[in-house]
Amino acid sequence: MIYQGTLSKMQTEFGNPIQYYLVFENSFLNINQLLGKDIEIEFQGYQCLNCGKAKKIFRQGFCYDCFMSSPAVGDWIMKPELSTAHLDIEDRDLAYEKRVQLQPHVVYLALSSEVKVGVTRKTQVPTRWIDQGAVQAIPIVEVPNRYLAGITEVALKNHFADKTNWQKMLKNEVPNMDLISERNKVLDWLPNEVKDYFPKEEKIIQLDFPVLQYPKKVTSLNLDKTPNFSGKLAGIKGQYLLFEDGTVFNVRTYEGYVVKMSL
Repeated sequence: MIYQGTLSKMQTEFGNPIQYYLVFENSFLNINQLLGKDIEIEFQGYQCLNCGKAKKIFRQGFCYDCFMSSPAVGDWIMKPELSTAHLDIEDRDLAYEKRVQLQPHVVYLALSSEVKVGVTRKTQVPTRWIDQGAVQAIPIVEVPNRYLAGITEVALKNHFADKTNWQKMLKNEVPNMDLISERNKVLDWLPNEVKDYFPKEEKIIQLDFPVLQYPKKVTSLNLDKTPNFSGKLAGIKGQYLLFEDGTVFNVRTYEGYVVKMSL
């Protein structure tokens, strides 16, 4: 069977294990069903996820022009503490920024390669944790806008990592940590504006990924350098496809790439 289309990040469904789907314009594919089977991936071109033009992808699935102009990739996306919609101050498009920034956000601890702190919109729980390849996660606070979440994350970066070591995550080198105990440490570290949002208790969320075997050593597939690849799928974790030979393919990195997949 052949599936063809523009890559976007895999859609997920929380379950035991997590279900993964590649969604193309006219079809979709449940990736879990391909575990243990051979897949061929062939790079065929580009299609910007914003303007739809066949232009080289610059970053996050966008061509250069769209990346420099679209409100969907403003600096406040990666640095939520830069959010200004709560002040009625526009970055690129105030209406868009209000829709995204002025909604409940969750600051959390996640265990992927180590304990890390992060921010996500409440509507993206637990999707955000799945995309990061976290095996456990626990909320710290839920706040009413992105700015408050951002300044909370900045304060907690002094005590926790804010990035995942993707190689350790893919090799399942996860330390044995007590997230409840780690969460209980943070109250004194929270900004004063946020302390009233700190609930006394939260439950740990467990995440189970569909992996037959974890690689001992990982090699990233680069579609620009290797436009045609085939291998046997051994697992799915985060936004990565894991192959039996240790090759890993980060689907999110190649958003906006047009591919043909032969099964």
